[in-house]
Amino acid sequence: MKQIIFINSHPIQYFAPLYQYLTEQGLPVSCWYCSDENVQGHRDRDFDTQVSWDIPILKGYAFRFFKNTSWKPSIYNGFFGLVNPSLILALRKEPKSIIIVHGWAYLTHALVILLARFWGHCVCLRGESPLNQEIEKRRYVLWLKQVIFRGFLFRFVHRFLYIGKENMAFYEFYGVQKRDLIFVPYAVDNQRFRSEALKLQPIKLTLRKELGLPLEAKIILYTAKYIAKKNPLDLLKAFALLKDQNLYLVMVGEGKLRVAMEDFIRTHQLQNIFLTGFINQSEIGKYYSSADVFVMCSGKGETWGLSVNEALNFSLPVVVTKTTGCSSDLVVEGQNGYLVEEGNPEELAMKIKMAFQLPVYKDPHPLSTFSFDTISKSLKDLVACTN
Repeated sequence: MKQIIFINSHPIQYFAPLYQYLTEQGLPVSCWYCSDENVQGHRDRDFDTQVSWDIPILKGYAFRFFKNTSWKPSIYNGFFGLVNPSLILALRKEPKSIIIVHGWAYLTHALVILLARFWGHCVCLRGESPLNQEIEKRRYVLWLKQVIFRGFLFRFVHRFLYIGKENMAFYEFYGVQKRDLIFVPYAVDNQRFRSEALKLQPIKLTLRKELGLPLEAKIILYTAKYIAKKNPLDLLKAFALLKDQNLYLVMVGEGKLRVAMEDFIRTHQLQNIFLTGFINQSEIGKYYSSADVFVMCSGKGETWGLSVNEALNFSLPVVVTKTTGCSSDLVVEGQNGYLVEEGNPEELAMKIKMAFQLPVYKDPHPLSTFSFDTISKSLKDLVACTN
């Protein structure tokens, strides 16, 4: 059986549980990392604070780290932030394998795509770009990317592992044939989150008391960085329009827009808003279980939105912008939530109000196909057809 090598920029808290699960399922998985800058904790540029994940991100699966020789080494420093010659050399010496490259944003990733095929590997690309955001770019940019993707880079890829509808449409836009597309969705650890939901939701009022939240209020939850692409100010503007004294807004996160958010809250004399600061993975379930409605009001750059996956595991109605990459996959309009146009606080306020009226959403749940199990089955089929 061919081994599966994932090429990642660095350990990611959402991906580690997947690699653990795939290993448990008997798949020969190994993860090759281009940087270790977040393993012992690091200052997250977007959170604008020191971050150290409290779930295991390097346990239960095989992994390797490779020296980054970039002259400006960092996952935040663009295309040339990751340069890993030793990874390229190691790949050349490996027996024929299935190589899954997460995107093309770094030099190392691009080199793997270009060279692995020459060395007999099966090259798979798992990017996350959604078409709805891609087509908003300028014509000359789209033309240039057609030349680079359709005419060059994508010719070195055997299979394209799409994460959802918009991502599949992105690949097709750049000439990828359906026969070369495989559904490998973006998913969170549904088992862990659903287990937490079953344990925590019966003690909702106790949790609210523990978190310092009002016991009988209606609570809107936001879990994201306070950064431009997440549009936290849009949610504050919508909240100001709702004018409901029994409505509370809990914004879980941190980031460089905190000062602007606090200024807006103060200027408009808003009450009932909690800015929690950074909350780690082991505690986030308490906030989902305490809330009544979840909102993701992100804009361009939100290529998926895994917090929506998390919220749905807690059966929360969701209000999500149409720009968000997962919106066409996870939101069933009028059943488990609503879609809104980006940058429209008035519509956002209206849809939040409507979301409070939705009944508890029951199966069939859209998360049933966005699971580690679906990913495992897709990869097992891929291994079988390449042996």
